[in-house]
Amino acid sequence: MGRAFEVRKASMMKTSIAKAKVYTKHSRAIYLAAKAGVPDPDNNTTLRREVDKAKKNQVPADTIKRAIDKAKNNSGEDFVAMRYEGFGPGQVTVIVDCLSDNANRTVSEVKNCFTKSNSKMGVSGSVSHMYDELAVAAFAGEYDEEELLDNLLEHDVEPEDIEFEDGMVTVYAAKDQFNNLMTALEDSYPDISFEMSEITMLPQFQTKITSDEEQKDFDKLMDMLNECDDVQEVYHNVK
Repeated sequence: MGRAFEVRKASMMKTSIAKAKVYTKHSRAIYLAAKAGVPDPDNNTTLRREVDKAKKNQVPADTIKRAIDKAKNNSGEDFVAMRYEGFGPGQVTVIVDCLSDNANRTVSEVKNCFTKSNSKMGVSGSVSHMYDELAVAAFAGEYDEEELLDNLLEHDVEPEDIEFEDGMVTVYAAKDQFNNLMTALEDSYPDISFEMSEITMLPQFQTKITSDEEQKDFDKLMDMLNECDDVQEVYHNVK
């Protein structure tokens, strides 16, 4: 079948591995949300958000159902949220959020990613103080700024900032206002479609990578972290 077939096969394997990683990530998040509250998306706002995010990433319905059923039956693993912080090449800072049932394995894998990319893990708090943890909702469309602000305030949401740029609206709020923020937008605009709706870490300043060597190390760090099953989210300050 020749080289072309081998290339296609390798590409299909890579796609399959990437999908499996996405499915695992969402399954764990759904399981934890269901276990922490009522295992019913209609009565658990956090779970509903996680299910919606999974659907947007084309996670199969049966995968979502299995994760919720595990929580219902208390048959899943005991995952614990972990956060690691570190420094990449140049002025790069990195935050790695994980869900794991084996802390020793996870810290070893994450540390290995930093070590093999000429980067360095830091202690807790060494990087996170340079980030703001915020609820963020981004959506496309034409909206009246004053009306939008009034709708948010009516739902007890005091936005940190609202940006209007190139037909996209982005609302920032305190992380503990996330559920109120989403409810306010969905109630006020039933046809709204979100490009982004999550609690995230935003760097207070960004940096540029200035050399090919630094870029190579940064790319390697990101690739290795994204290949770790326990890694849920990776935040950095690269512009």
